[in-house]
Amino acid sequence: MRLIFLGPPGAGKGTQAAVLAAKFGIVQLSTGEMLRAAVKAETPIGRKAKAVMDGGKLVSDDIVIGIIRECISQVHCKAGFILDGFPRTLPQASALDQLLAEQKIKLDRVIEFKVDDAALMSRIEKRAADAIASGHKPREDDHPEKLKTRLWAYYKETSPLIGYYYKSGNLISIDGLAPVETVTREIEKALL
Repeated sequence: MRLIFLGPPGAGKGTQAAVLAAKFGIVQLSTGEMLRAAVKAETPIGRKAKAVMDGGKLVSDDIVIGIIRECISQVHCKAGFILDGFPRTLPQASALDQLLAEQKIKLDRVIEFKVDDAALMSRIEKRAADAIASGHKPREDDHPEKLKTRLWAYYKETSPLIGYYYKSGNLISIDGLAPVETVTREIEKALL
């Protein structure tokens, strides 16, 4: 099973990816985590990424695709994977399609987590309040102004992927604001 999870920040992609990865014995691939792991392991692509990051720049699509190539070619990804947070742009989607074709890997589904912006803002505010109440520091990106910036970037750069994957016939839309268990059941139904 090879999946992509799309949706705005806070829509529940990471939560669902963790649940389904554990349930189906597949790997959750978060580009941020993969990037950090490659840097820590000092792989050739990790060293390249570290040099870019140390210079205060964003890692290029080529480097991210290289890291994904390294990850999906490893044994632990043979049973399947969920790409959580990638692709984010149409050029990344095109590069991913090319990579998957080269590796002879078929993408099974793209799950879009649909959410209402106001409800999403409430969800993020609650997550930050819950973190504070439990004695933890809220996530850096859970500040309302940062969320607005991230939402703007999502609508500008990532939301065009909805049409891209709809055209391919792989897109399934799910209500991302439903309870976690309900969302999980809806995704499972979509995978049948």
